[in-house]
Amino acid sequence: MHIESLIQDLAFILLLGAVVTVLFKWIKQPVVLGYIVAGFLASPNFTYLPSVTTAENIQFWAEIGIVVLLFSLGLEFSFKKLVNSGASAIVTALIIVTGMMAAGVLIGHLMGFTFINCLFLGGMLSMSSTTIIIKAFTDLGLRQHKFASQVLAVLIVEDLFAVVMMVILSSIATSHSVEGGELVFSIAKLVFFLVIWFLVGVYVLPSALNRIQRYLNPETLLIISMGLCLGMAVFSVYCGFSLALGAFVMGSILAGTIYAERIESVVTPVKDLFGSVFFISVGMMVQPDIVVEYWPMILILSATVIVGMIVFGTFGMLVTGQTLKVAIQSGFSLTQIGEFAFIIATLGMSLKVLDASMYPIVVAVSVLTTFTTPYFIKMSLPFYN
Repeated sequence: MHIESLIQDLAFILLLGAVVTVLFKWIKQPVVLGYIVAGFLASPNFTYLPSVTTAENIQFWAEIGIVVLLFSLGLEFSFKKLVNSGASAIVTALIIVTGMMAAGVLIGHLMGFTFINCLFLGGMLSMSSTTIIIKAFTDLGLRQHKFASQVLAVLIVEDLFAVVMMVILSSIATSHSVEGGELVFSIAKLVFFLVIWFLVGVYVLPSALNRIQRYLNPETLLIISMGLCLGMAVFSVYCGFSLALGAFVMGSILAGTIYAERIESVVTPVKDLFGSVFFISVGMMVQPDIVVEYWPMILILSATVIVGMIVFGTFGMLVTGQTLKVAIQSGFSLTQIGEFAFIIATLGMSLKVLDASMYPIVVAVSVLTTFTTPYFIKMSLPFYN
């Protein structure tokens, strides 16, 4: 990876992103949509402007963006808060994932897909995008609302479910059966990871930070917090989970300390920079020729995601005792798919069981539902009324 092309591509997308987002703010549209449009304009798929030299360069920056976004989310979501909303979040996530899996398999069957393609499609449609919802909540000033904390708890549980789902899908794809031993091992790793999360968050880190309290100026706090974030992300990968989950866990550990607000203030500029690159990278994956060829399928799958997430999300919240208002606002917030859909699609491609056309179709569905997410969040309150 040449450093000149890396910097050149970053400079180009940031300048283009700046112009497009200023335009979107002027026409009073969500900033995240501006980033997606900027990504499409910067991609080789849009021939009327210069494009980035190497797509892998942007993917590199985008991976950092996901890590920092999830870390900053964790800073507002302590382990204690997650435990308090745990039962509700687990039941709601289970209803959503089960319902959307069934809907995806049914739609895939009606479209003539093979059984294994239907299963992978169900998996891709069952996971809402944590990063996109965080950005939409931030842009709309909703992060402190009750329904927002419920939604974020559900999203974290969904991410944990996704790990188990990927093990099951891999087993079915390779041996046409679920390997019990591998599944038990995966769940055991998850339990181990959560125990480490609890022990470090409650006993180790708060006391360690208190001992060096007098040395913690903003610069030192930024270095320590980002070092811990990336360290936990690497540990998460070592345990078989994603970088993003590890980053979220470290954020939630630090949220339980007295330094949470100070850390959030010093991390915010880093989050804004790399977060914008992540959303630009999503826009770069739009392929107009695939959209033109498969537009009926893309619209059907997008409608399935939107309607299914609203129905199952709202129902799940109502079942767990939330008010109708919170349930509807939560359901309307979950109306998109994102990073885990891409991860599951990549898994299917690597196992050679997923049709090659599925990946760009899922990307198109993700971009379309990302576009509509801020509008559905805004519509939730009028719909409730």
